[in-house]
Amino acid sequence: MKSLEIFSGTGGLAKGLELAGFEHAAFVEFNKNACASLRKNFNSEAVFEGDIADFNLNNISGVDIVAGGPPCQPFSLGGKHKSHNDNRDMFPYAINCIEHLKPKAFFFENVKGILRPSFSKYFEYILLRLSYTELKINNGESWEQHLIRLQHVKDVEYKKENYHVTFKLINAADYGIPQKRERVLIVGFRSDLNINWHFPEPTHSEDRLSWDKYVTGKYWTRHNTPNQKNDLIANQMKEKYGIFPPEKLPWLTVRDALIDVPDPNTLHQIPDHVFKDGAKIYPGHTGSMIDEPAKTIKAGSHGVPGGENMIRYDDDSVRYLTTYEAKLIQTFPKEFSVTGSWGEAMKQIGNAVPVKLAEVIGKELIVKLKEA
Repeated sequence: MKSLEIFSGTGGLAKGLELAGFEHAAFVEFNKNACASLRKNFNSEAVFEGDIADFNLNNISGVDIVAGGPPCQPFSLGGKHKSHNDNRDMFPYAINCIEHLKPKAFFFENVKGILRPSFSKYFEYILLRLSYTELKINNGESWEQHLIRLQHVKDVEYKKENYHVTFKLINAADYGIPQKRERVLIVGFRSDLNINWHFPEPTHSEDRLSWDKYVTGKYWTRHNTPNQKNDLIANQMKEKYGIFPPEKLPWLTVRDALIDVPDPNTLHQIPDHVFKDGAKIYPGHTGSMIDEPAKTIKAGSHGVPGGENMIRYDDDSVRYLTTYEAKLIQTFPKEFSVTGSWGEAMKQIGNAVPVKLAEVIGKELIVKLKEA
């Protein structure tokens, strides 16, 4: 199975799809630092560094899936919320790739903010454009007018290729990623394949983590650390589940992710595990508690909001995550190389799709494509 990665970033989505069994036809990425990371971890000759508008789609063929993370700043809860009025909205280019290559499927990821009520009409427009890629906007036609035309299209009357599109808001922690990261996943299959798609069911839960912490204490035993008790949560879990534990696996925590990782201030042989001084707690930036999944690793449009990229210990002391630690929380392989300074590397990591999440979705995509 061959994939084209657009808006590749540092390659979290690409790495996950690779682990699932896809082969990369090309990577398209504008940021020079992210491209340097892509070249270190993948086939350097497959990396196109530049504007997607300048990428020649005629140079590739036989692509089974187009995947990527169209820049999310137009929809970010922390951004300026311009959506279609933002020149960073790259969904039109993603749609152009689908129209030109006619892949069997596509897989896009975006921020939760795309579901804001104020963006609902434009999100509907994106989904319909992805469904009917060849029904283009006319010269002088606004996207609102185009939306009305698209809303009246019926599959039975549409003679060109179209896609069955599904989306879901997921929390990465529910799939074994040690991070509370809510993202919107969009998957489409070419209609002629008659594929019935359902997103994989969550495998991990907060309740099971609470059970292992406060009912059985297995979490603390596993980490050889003193039990922390919470009778209120323990009683809630017992009342809800009786004597049987929740069926899913426990959410993974920062402590789980960084097990066996040495303190960055000690002697070690990990090049990207370098201590960064200056971490402080301030309103809105309190860090990630070590015994909970991390807060979302953030990139930020004006540098890294470092307060959220910190570990917070039981005594309320904090320190910045190293690049290596942030990489593990985003489930990158330990040997994956992210180039640039701490701030630049954290920006790349924060923009990435968690590798394990991409792998989970990728494996299900391959199963469905092979069945078709």
